[in-house]
Amino acid sequence: MINVIGLVAFAFVGARKAIRERFDLFGIAVVGLVTAFAGGTTRDLLVNRVPLALSSPAEVAVGMLGVVTAVGVSAVVESANDHPVTVLADAVGLASFATAGAIVATTAGLGGFGVVALAIINAVGGGAFADVLLDRSPFVLLDDFYASCAFLGGLVYWLAVHLGGPGGLSAVLCVSVTFGTRILAVTYGWEVPTAQSLRTTD
Repeated sequence: MINVIGLVAFAFVGARKAIRERFDLFGIAVVGLVTAFAGGTTRDLLVNRVPLALSSPAEVAVGMLGVVTAVGVSAVVESANDHPVTVLADAVGLASFATAGAIVATTAGLGGFGVVALAIINAVGGGAFADVLLDRSPFVLLDDFYASCAFLGGLVYWLAVHLGGPGGLSAVLCVSVTFGTRILAVTYGWEVPTAQSLRTTD
């Protein structure tokens, strides 16, 4: 269920990016589906598993639901990219996919580094691929406090499992931490420091 939520949310967000760049409907669908599936596909390949996008047509249909929703919203809402619904969908997708990545990594028997790494890859990989299609630098590599939220969520998940907590509680903690920190980052304008910002001035 958590993967379904992430697929819809990120397909919606990716499609919104393509709409903002004035892509045609095919391009909107491509960017939306890439945002939804690229991170999970990379995750599955790293654990030697057939990507869900290739084994389950229903997954693609779920992603298309997010794309269609984005097109519908753009027809009735002005400045949809800055609308709270878009911001919320992005945070929901980030939290859902960070948790899905952590769960898959744990099931595959990976250690703490692997759990956190797959949480991040699953959460931000699709957005990074989408930015490449949009001909711009992946924003997760810039100063936005975004991938850091997935890192914190994945770390909390691993710690909870490592300390003997049940899987369900660990997942709830991962979702809560990732979602909560992302909302706080957007609300208060948190950014990761750049090398330039650390430069002292006379």
